[in-house]
Amino acid sequence: MVTQKKRGTKQRALEILLRLKRLYPDATCSLNYQTPVQLLVATILSAQCTDERVNQVTPALFARFPDAESLGKADLTELETLVRSTGFYRNKARHIKAACQLIAEKYGGQPPKLMEQLLELPGVARKTANVVLAHGYGINMGVTVDTHVKRLSQRLGLTTHTDPIRIERDLMELISQEDWENWSIRLIYHGRAICTARSPACYNCKLSDLCPSVQGATVPNAEKRLG
Repeated sequence: MVTQKKRGTKQRALEILLRLKRLYPDATCSLNYQTPVQLLVATILSAQCTDERVNQVTPALFARFPDAESLGKADLTELETLVRSTGFYRNKARHIKAACQLIAEKYGGQPPKLMEQLLELPGVARKTANVVLAHGYGINMGVTVDTHVKRLSQRLGLTTHTDPIRIERDLMELISQEDWENWSIRLIYHGRAICTARSPACYNCKLSDLCPSVQGATVPNAEKRLG
């Protein structure tokens, strides 16, 4: 049974999505890649790392190892050196090598298109799987929940959970499936531009009238407010 509160949250979520679409009409995945396997690798590298840093690393990585077969056969030490600046490089290199070995051997060199199969790959959780499916294949199977999506969905009162899987489930119930990745990617853009972790610019936010967290925000000064 859908409660009145749930209906109100859903209506508010739809209005938030409409505004985000207007604010970021050209929003797309900011990772650079040419194939789904490169997208998978870049997304693994993006854990606890900025997309900007990943995009600095992947040109040399993909020039040396452009596909699943070559990545699966890569020398682990060399792979670690190439991805070192993304942080947690030993785990990331090990996961990339193992995942690409499996992709080359079992899936013909391209990541599978089923969520269940993607989640069996080393180093791949729902966030990575959702990104690969949505941007690599145009398949919306869920909502990508990264640190920005987690923060904004909590601040906007769209979830009370902290676990990414439960947050994803809440967001999926609020928005139609065709907009699941639109929802995620635009929340990410807004999180980077306005609703930052330490100093959210509530005074300059086009969602402030829809946000229950805005009351605790401070306006730095008139100059910033007018800007």
